[in-house]
Amino acid sequence: MFYLPEDGHNLPHNPFSAIVSPRPIGWIATRGADGQDNLAPYSFFNAVAYTPPQVMFASTSAKADRNGTKDSVANIRETGVFAVNIVEYAMRDMMNETSGPWDRDTDEFTKAGIIKADCATIACARVADAPATLECKVTQIVALPGEANFAVFGEVTGVHIRDNCLVDGIFDVTTFNPLSRLGYRDYAVVRDVFSLTRPGE
Repeated sequence: MFYLPEDGHNLPHNPFSAIVSPRPIGWIATRGADGQDNLAPYSFFNAVAYTPPQVMFASTSAKADRNGTKDSVANIRETGVFAVNIVEYAMRDMMNETSGPWDRDTDEFTKAGIIKADCATIACARVADAPATLECKVTQIVALPGEANFAVFGEVTGVHIRDNCLVDGIFDVTTFNPLSRLGYRDYAVVRDVFSLTRPGE
C-alpha cells in the first residue's frame, strides 16, 4: 500500500511508529524550579554527536496544566538540565508506570517505587539503579511543525555506569538487556548481539 500522511492511512492504527522501530527509550528525569522531580519515558530519543557527546529527545503531546507541552519540557525550560536514564528489561513495569498522565505534582520516582540518586554535574535526580545515566545541559529546544512537538538537545556533562554493566572495559548490553519501543503497545528486548567490521577498518 501507499498513503499520504495528510490523507490518512485507513488502517485501524497509525503504522508510523511501528515502521520506525525499534527505538531506544530515553527515561528522562527533570526537576522543576520548584524542586518537584519528574520521570517519564520518551521513545523519540537518540545520541546525535560524539564530540562533545550530545543526545536529543522529542516530546509530542501536551498537558492542560503545562502551557502546550508536558512536564519534562516545561521543567527543562525552567532549569536547563535533564538526565537520561537507560531502561533495562527488569525495569519495564516501573518505566511503564512513569508513562501515565500524572499531574505535575506527582513524583514518578515515588509512584513507581524507584530509588533516586543525585546527579553529579546538574541539579537533577536520576534512577539510582539504571544501567547508565547521562547528565545533560540543554543546548537548544526546537519547536517542530505541529501543535505540541518539541525536540530537546543536550550536551552530556556526566556519565554514570552501573559497575556490573562493565565487562572487560566494555559497556556490555547483554548484562542488562536494553528495552526498546516498537509500535502500538509493543516493546522489544535486546538479547542477541553480534559484531560487524566496517570496510577499511
